[in-house]
Amino acid sequence: MTDLPPPLFSTGRRQAQRARATGDDIIAPLVAESLIDRLAMVTRRFARVLLIAPPTHPLAAALGPPAETMAHADDIGAVQAGRADFDLIVWAAGLEVIDDVPGALVRTRQMLAPDGLMIGALVGDGSFPLLRRLLVGEGMRAIPRMHPQIDLKTFGNLLQRTGFALPVCDVEQTVLRYRSWRTIAHDLRAAGLAGQLSAAPPPLVRAELAALEAGFAAACADDGRADEVLRLIFFTAWAPHPDQPQPARRGSGKNSLADALRAIAPLSNE
Repeated sequence: MTDLPPPLFSTGRRQAQRARATGDDIIAPLVAESLIDRLAMVTRRFARVLLIAPPTHPLAAALGPPAETMAHADDIGAVQAGRADFDLIVWAAGLEVIDDVPGALVRTRQMLAPDGLMIGALVGDGSFPLLRRLLVGEGMRAIPRMHPQIDLKTFGNLLQRTGFALPVCDVEQTVLRYRSWRTIAHDLRAAGLAGQLSAAPPPLVRAELAALEAGFAAACADDGRADEVLRLIFFTAWAPHPDQPQPARRGSGKNSLADALRAIAPLSNE
């Protein structure tokens, strides 16, 4: 029997962090606003809706009244559901701290009715680069302290591999300005994105705290603030259905790419 690798994330630490949440999550409103805008462009009515996010997420109130059935769960693993239970699943938080992302996506697809929609967001690669750089900089022990991140291409491929149809992914980038690295860490905790690794790192020692302060000060502009970056990956994907648009069969095109490029080449010299 093959030994399974140890889990990357700790369920107990995730629950403890959520219990300590202060309700000042700055990421949740950004996610909610964008997902509401994206759902407004879908000309479909979804009667059975599942929201995967903490109960305090702004989307909980926004999604409730239009749906005939509204379910809510902090985590996909907590949903006791069978196949084809939902027309819409909104995954607004937590996907980036799951050990088995492909398995979670498969389960989500199985819970969607045919032609049902999954839409959501996660904190993607390239987010919080300043804090990441400071935590591995001079004077810091080589200890993992921040979560690994999923990149756009990998997540798009995962949606295809796990059986979703018509997947679409894009990134929205926001620049945040901070006066202290401690405020960045606070915002990560408030968003449920800190302190969930199974291998809990030891507390920072005095020399490391001094190194963080010095590194952050060096990154600040004249106004005493430093730029930090948040990259949110937004995604939509559908449960397969025969009536959905299908991609053209490979090799069925009548015109070659080379001919098309030759046709537009003179325009580039104008």
